[in-house]
Amino acid sequence: MIHMAGVLNATKVRENWGQFNDDIVRQGPQFVKRHRDSWAAFSAEHLKVAFAPFVFKATFTQEEDKSYTVTLDGFDLVENGTTREEAMELITEELIEYATEYQNEFNVFFNAPNRREHFPYVMNVLIQDNKKDVKDLIKCPVGER
Repeated sequence: MIHMAGVLNATKVRENWGQFNDDIVRQGPQFVKRHRDSWAAFSAEHLKVAFAPFVFKATFTQEEDKSYTVTLDGFDLVENGTTREEAMELITEELIEYATEYQNEFNVFFNAPNRREHFPYVMNVLIQDNKKDVKDLIKCPVGER
């Protein structure tokens, strides 16, 4: 594994925990090695930039009963509401629930071939500050929201 800024020893990180955290914010991501394992530490701001391209494309269908069904392309998430706005609220809540479940059962989801590609999208959901920010990750065709 190549790390531009070098790899820090986990013992040194532990001994200088406060400085390590300050360096993440001031100097950027930090890479650490402990025995055979390597890991990276990023600030929330850096993660938001890194995962910004991973947004969701919503598709709406108006049903015969005049309700709206919304799906997220590439995800098995579907919700139905009496209005488009209600459907968007419901799919946003479902997306947050899915991301939370993915995080809680990370090894199961990440190692499932049909779920591994969801990882950067899930991370983008998890690093958002609130439900509105998650909703803003869902892109609709022009004039559909």
